Amino acid sequence: MSEFRQQAKINSVLELTTEQLCDPASYEKVYHRPLHDEPMPSVAALSELMDRLRAVLFPGYFGNSSVSPESMRYHIGANLFEVDRLLTDQVRRGYCFFCELERGGECQDCDARARRLTGEFLGALPQLRELLAEDAQAAYEGDPSSRSPGETIFCYPSLVALTHYRVAHVLHTLGVDLIPRILTEMAHAATGIDIHPGAVIGRRFFIDHGTGTVIGETCIIGDNVRLYQGVTLGAKSFPKDGQGRLVKGGARHPVVENDVVIYSGATVLGRITIGQGAVIGGNVWVTTDLPPGARISQQRPLGVPLVDGGGI
Repeated sequence: MSEFRQQAKINSVLELTTEQLCDPASYEKVYHRPLHDEPMPSVAALSELMDRLRAVLFPGYFGNSSVSPESMRYHIGANLFEVDRLLTDQVRRGYCFFCELERGGECQDCDARARRLTGEFLGALPQLRELLAEDAQAAYEGDPSSRSPGETIFCYPSLVALTHYRVAHVLHTLGVDLIPRILTEMAHAATGIDIHPGAVIGRRFFIDHGTGTVIGETCIIGDNVRLYQGVTLGAKSFPKDGQGRLVKGGARHPVVENDVVIYSGATVLGRITIGQGAVIGGNVWVTTDLPPGARISQQRPLGVPLVDGGGI
């Protein structure tokens, strides 16, 4: 076949494929129509947002590593100025993503709401930094291979995932649409740790190694909890309505009380309570409540004591 005839055949296929893909019946279920001339949220902009927030929350570790106490005010102020601009824009885009209005033009309500909620988020940053500092300390104390809390801040995937989660959880609590989920999914892609922004996680939380950990939307986790890689805190069942559709919302994930340790590969499902100080061994499947202080592992009944670390 001559080069001319081959190119003509390719052009014919391209034209036919274009016609098929432009048929409304083909794209109607996967097409996002921007409303109010507002573009989609930007992963690139949100990546910059998180880079600047890390520079604010952990000065010297991220961003300008030569920051000093004398230059701290400029360093923090310059980054917060950009955080305010980026976040306001992305929060507005998140609202417009779900907007049910079909008319074009500006949406003043979404813009004003985005500015207000961004201001509230910025006001929460001192407390957020305090929580992350405690998470870093917990990682240092809980991992014998760690030589300093700073090593956990700079190197550990759990601190990456927790930084994204704690930022996203504040935004989720404020009622921001879409952006919190994007932020936690960015961390999920980078670390393998999947934390829904709706989960409630207490102080001094540590996930050792982390890969494959899943924490569901309605989980409630207390203080001083430690998980290992591959732990699932998930839902046991998904109720459906009369039309067979999943019922959204509702408490369906575990409550994990203070001082619990859950070892690698364990699966904890349903709205059950894991009592304070309980220890769940590796690869154990738990679907019922555990009392405070319980210690369980494979092939051991509930309540049989274990030597620390034995079989876990």
